[in-house]
Amino acid sequence: MRVANYYGPGDLRVESVAEPDLGADDVRIEIAACGICGTDLHEYEDGPDLIPGEGDNHPLTGVSLPIPLGHEFSGTVTAVGNDVTGVEVGDAVTVNPAMVCGDCRYCDEGRHNLCESVANVGLSAESGGFADAAVVPAANVVQLPESVPVEYGALVEPFSVGVHATRRSGMQTGDSIAVFGAGPIGISIVQAARAAGATEVFVSEPRAKRREIAESVGATTTLDPTATDAVEAITDATDGGVDVAFEAVGIEPTFKAAIEATKRGGQITCVGISDDDVGLTPNELVVVERTINGSNGYLSGPLADREFEMVTSFLESGEFDPEPMITARIDLADIVEDGLEELLDPESEHVKILVEP
Repeated sequence: MRVANYYGPGDLRVESVAEPDLGADDVRIEIAACGICGTDLHEYEDGPDLIPGEGDNHPLTGVSLPIPLGHEFSGTVTAVGNDVTGVEVGDAVTVNPAMVCGDCRYCDEGRHNLCESVANVGLSAESGGFADAAVVPAANVVQLPESVPVEYGALVEPFSVGVHATRRSGMQTGDSIAVFGAGPIGISIVQAARAAGATEVFVSEPRAKRREIAESVGATTTLDPTATDAVEAITDATDGGVDVAFEAVGIEPTFKAAIEATKRGGQITCVGISDDDVGLTPNELVVVERTINGSNGYLSGPLADREFEMVTSFLESGEFDPEPMITARIDLADIVEDGLEELLDPESEHVKILVEP
């Protein structure tokens, strides 16, 4: 079988390997589609970060470089381990990639997505979704409804990030929201917030195609921050700011804009992953009683199915529409040139590229 193995920054190789062994609690999945995520781009360009470094072994899984990449994937079960129940050959499934230790303070508190030793299929495990097939623990498999095309299962993971962020934000039905950044996660937040009852949805995004997609899935107003003052436009339209803002980029301009576009007493939820300094002034929070929180991934561990199944239900009902987000479908052999490099191009209009082996 073919698999895309990560050796280091700028070095992803599609190689022929033997299929991984099937454990008693595992399932084997024939991959239908795997989405290229911003995390994959970061690891390819600047990693390893979440991936163990050269000479290191992951503390939970023990894997080391090279490591199979791809954590947003779906497919059809082709084999199940001897102890697996509830999953059968022929089932269409998606995968919650998070694997947790179950022993740390955060797992004990039921906050498994904050596990100190968390590993992820496609980042720090023996299998990944940029492959012809993958072997994963049956506990990480989530069934897809019959009416949902199996390739759409590759979008369940990013949609779950959007659902988790919306739930973390405390957004209420009838609230106004602003989303800064209309990449896959920003667009997922737009759809999750609309499903949760947001009335006004502002999106600030410099790329025209992404603004167009955001409008098609529920944004009521889109703004190009390079051509207009997005903060001023949002605060003027909302009598002082939105109830909730989401920062989905992870850079100083969008971080500050998300704060400034939020009303006094409002909430800012940060989803963009970055190690950069974003320049926060305490009085932007203190004297106006704004609140900032972070949102990391989605529920995992024993609750792994909960938010993923919310997403599959929304896909089944049509409240979530993944099709506008899918801007290209490519073969595994073309993952570097037509996938990673294309998405890293600052002029690219792509949102989500699916690798369909």
